[in-house]
Amino acid sequence: MNYVVFASVLLAGACAKSPESIQASYISEVTYQSWSCLQLGEESQRLSAALATASTQQERARGNDVVGVILIGLPVSSLSGDNIAPEIARLKGEQEAVRRTMIGKNCGQG
Repeated sequence: MNYVVFASVLLAGACAKSPESIQASYISEVTYQSWSCLQLGEESQRLSAALATASTQQERARGNDVVGVILIGLPVSSLSGDNIAPEIARLKGEQEAVRRTMIGKNCGQG
């Protein structure tokens, strides 16, 4: 019985993470230094939309992993490549870089 519990915990750890729990990758703001405040605002909106779409896909993968673990003992989405945690980490990092650049340029303040 303890083996079953241990295996379940181990497999649950292999499941796709929730989008909220994924840490942002570091992205340098150097890319955005020459951008205008308008361009930065538009990029921020684009990144927010992309992150929302990716988060929905990640939640779907997470749900499929839970079902897969319950039914067949395998996190099927994570194994099939549907887990897009690295993409979410990149998008969050880009959002942070844009935010830091906007702060540095005093965009939206005035």
